[in-house]
Amino acid sequence: MKNIKSSIALILLTVLFISCGNTAKTTQKSDSKVVKKESVKFNIDLNNRIDDTFKVTVTAPKLSAKNNIFQFASTAPGTYQVMDIGRFVKSFTAMDEKGNLITTTKISINQFEISTPEKVKTIIYEISETYDTPVNEHPIYAMAGTSIEEDHALINGQAVFGYFKGLQNSEINIEIEYPETWQVGTALTQNATGEFVANSYDHVVDSPILLGNLTKVSTVIDETNIDIYTYSAKGMIQSEEVLETIEGMLYSANKFLNGLPVDRYTFLLFMETNTQKAKGAWEHSYSSLYTLDENSWDKISTTFKEIAAHEFFHIVTPLNIHSEVIQEFNFITPVASQHLWLYEGTTEWASHMMLLRSREKSFEDYLKTLRRKAYIATNYYSTDYSLLDLSLNSFEDGGQKEYANIYMKGALVAGLLDIRLLELSGGERGLIDVINELAKIYGPNKAFDEATFFTYFTEFTYPEIAEFFELYVKKATPLPYKEYYQKIGIQYDAEKYHFTVDENATEEQLKLRTRWMEQL
Repeated sequence: MKNIKSSIALILLTVLFISCGNTAKTTQKSDSKVVKKESVKFNIDLNNRIDDTFKVTVTAPKLSAKNNIFQFASTAPGTYQVMDIGRFVKSFTAMDEKGNLITTTKISINQFEISTPEKVKTIIYEISETYDTPVNEHPIYAMAGTSIEEDHALINGQAVFGYFKGLQNSEINIEIEYPETWQVGTALTQNATGEFVANSYDHVVDSPILLGNLTKVSTVIDETNIDIYTYSAKGMIQSEEVLETIEGMLYSANKFLNGLPVDRYTFLLFMETNTQKAKGAWEHSYSSLYTLDENSWDKISTTFKEIAAHEFFHIVTPLNIHSEVIQEFNFITPVASQHLWLYEGTTEWASHMMLLRSREKSFEDYLKTLRRKAYIATNYYSTDYSLLDLSLNSFEDGGQKEYANIYMKGALVAGLLDIRLLELSGGERGLIDVINELAKIYGPNKAFDEATFFTYFTEFTYPEIAEFFELYVKKATPLPYKEYYQKIGIQYDAEKYHFTVDENATEEQLKLRTRWMEQL
């Protein structure tokens, strides 16, 4: 128990790092009959960095009466928190093509109503950075926030940009003015004029931008281009060090997934020395953002590899496997998905399993991870709260208190599901095999049905999985660690939360354990 308790701080730190989950997925319309709407253009002047505010100019396309609301985000996918970004808007002005003012009215905390949208040519607003703007409630997670200082700017899309009612799916072009000595890190691509291009507002939110005095390093894993950009306030950490830490993990993921399902990926690291700011990570379709304390790098670098593994695995869930709730995100009213067990639980399981299978993580350390997660899930969270309850109440105060258990109990349930699938298939098909198969069926542009996915998953695998979901995802039935891990020759001591190798394992158990540890 002493070893467990001494590791709680590290585990809880890890939970904090990965406390942001699935984000809106970037999709592209393939129907040639869809009429392309005129793009919305944004300009951000980062040469003017006074007052801790972003100066934003919006050039509107041709609007109609249906576009009379300019909306700021009330929440963002994967954060499971109320953001109410409208709180940070300091000024908001609309003008026609001659520069005449058009009446606007703030009708809610996140909405500005425009009296005559048909006449609007330009909107100008200032929005405060979240890092240095105190709020009375619902503070913004660091990894989902914004910062603007002399040597850098951090932009998370939902905290800087808004959209016109009815134009959430319109293309957005972003022009950023910034010092010549700065570098820019983002997964967004640029057009011929240097503007960053997003195919929708969801795409903007899905693509954070880090600018400033950055270091950069690039590599190629199989056929996937990897970029790492690092802002380190005191220059203590370089991107080369980050690559050295996670390069083995990237190769592990490539093997685990039988090839990476993306052609590019960008790691953005924002590292300061102000430990008062919450640290964390937020994954996106083609990038992930990490807010860290550069003074702690030596202590957390190993943990960071596991965190990065978690965030990186989101290229599968939910990028390639997600429901319509994720694909068509509601930025006005939060809508919870019941499938956090898949998006976060399975991802957290996979982040450790792929390191185990590649020998980036030892078998002994993997068993210690199971032990810690089992201890924390039992002693720090309600044992009567199911994963489904956690999912559906994730935006509520009660769900927020339980939310971090998705990285404990959620990962443990995914591990049990893996063993059950291997058992039912005679060792031929584990959880990652099923996930890889589903990723090929769906992909970034095809969502599964939120309401029927439990049934579909069962039909796609084995009838017995229906009971598994009922007991361990939909209900809060105590998890059968001893029964399941015995199937692969691992003993479980419930009193000590201890997983150990069974020296008397049968040939059948050893065979299943080999398959469990080695990817075919």
